[in-house]
Amino acid sequence: MIRRLRAAIRFLTRLPVPGPVTEAADLPGAIAWFPVVGALIGALIGGLVIVCTPWWGVPIAVVLAIGIGLLLTGGFHEDAASDSADGLGGGFTTERVLEIMRDSRIGAYGAMSLWVVLTLRFCLLWRAAELLPAWQVPLVYAYACAWGRWTAAPLLAFLPPLSDGLSKDIARAHDYWPCVGATLLMAAATTAAWWWQIPNWWQAAVMALVACAIWGLYLQRRLGGQSGDLLGAGNQLVELTVFLTLVTTTSASHGG
Repeated sequence: MIRRLRAAIRFLTRLPVPGPVTEAADLPGAIAWFPVVGALIGALIGGLVIVCTPWWGVPIAVVLAIGIGLLLTGGFHEDAASDSADGLGGGFTTERVLEIMRDSRIGAYGAMSLWVVLTLRFCLLWRAAELLPAWQVPLVYAYACAWGRWTAAPLLAFLPPLSDGLSKDIARAHDYWPCVGATLLMAAATTAAWWWQIPNWWQAAVMALVACAIWGLYLQRRLGGQSGDLLGAGNQLVELTVFLTLVTTTSASHGG
């Protein structure tokens, strides 16, 4: 268990984790721990917003928190979302989409998508800091990030890999237990959100499931499967969907 959690932290972050070297065989089981790592990342970023706000105000605090979060993760999923936008926007066949995604250069679609992702994150964190009690901001963003990282589990379990790479190596395991484990952890996180009185926690959970299902069906219909970049794009899609749902419903309950 500890070995798989260690593998999940090493895979999703740049943190130096002591212990034995992570091997490819550790990664399928590590998928089950992705929601935990996501929650820790979200809690850290949300906590930094609260800590920095008294010093520099909300906008600067949010920028600093997002920047530190990008350093923490290496922009892992943001880069994947950008590559996916370039591929899906510029390619008409599966082969061409994958070819574009493999190109390290960023195109117009990728630049636009990256701007949307980071700007929306900035606005939502700012709005959350304005609307919510300080102690709830890290919890709300942790909840959103946990749902985002969870998406890798069902997409890997139910969609075939499109190309060689990590997603194909993981898919070879043909093991649904990591998906079950990740889903059970999200059920526990949703229960905790109810316990901590996170506003409109169940609407956010429903939207996460709907967004993940729509993304998976789109990938199956458009390309016939998934790749690492497409998994990362799904992460960002669901994370922002959950966060937007939480902040929107909270804003409505506050009358604006």
